[in-house]
Amino acid sequence: MRVGMGYDIHRLVTGRKLVLGGVDIPFSKGEDGYSDGDVLIHAIIDALLGCANMGDIGSNFPPGTPELEGISSRVLLEKTRRKLEAGGYSIVNLDCTVILEMPKILPYVAAIRESIASVLAIPPERVSVKGKTKEGVDAAGEGKAVEAHAVALLQERR
Repeated sequence: MRVGMGYDIHRLVTGRKLVLGGVDIPFSKGEDGYSDGDVLIHAIIDALLGCANMGDIGSNFPPGTPELEGISSRVLLEKTRRKLEAGGYSIVNLDCTVILEMPKILPYVAAIRESIASVLAIPPERVSVKGKTKEGVDAAGEGKAVEAHAVALLQERR
């Protein structure tokens, strides 16, 4: 068994969609990023790659690569899953936290879990997603950014 942790943060800006776990969340701002900016999937990718000692999202999917501009992070997650499978790993579970003042993500958690699980080819029961606020503290707390943390457990197939 191997454990990995991932983290990401993106500024919130007007003119972009807010995408969490591959789900569009209705809001007046979205993540600023080279891809679709899905902070949750980016944290998950880092956790999964870290588990397997396969680098991080930036080394596997470098910003500035023309074919990655505006790409759905679900595509990057699918590529990560395939890389893990080729390396002999299977995903046991994920535990994720999204830190965002507004909007509240509770109404979207089931859809987010389903979205992530479908890309990773695991049951949604193995994907935990929670929403937290920073109660007005720092950029996320002031509504200027969104953060995500992810912890992943992989099993090495022998």
